[in-house]
Amino acid sequence: MKVVVDPELCIACGACISLASEVYKWDDEGKAKAITEVVSPENEGVALEGLEGCPTEAIKQV
Repeated sequence: MKVVVDPELCIACGACISLASEVYKWDDEGKAKAITEVVSPENEGVALEGLEGCPTEAIKQV
């Protein structure tokens, strides 16, 4: 599974990081980003929680 964060849509609310710090972190611009390109199988559940918790739908599963 892969997830990407669209920095244009990210409002830096931190919901994804609060829900899935194993998958998302802050970038140098203060926006969320995926830590790795491919989410490990054991982190897929929390990755989806972070995706679903994003109020601007900036996170996409690709």
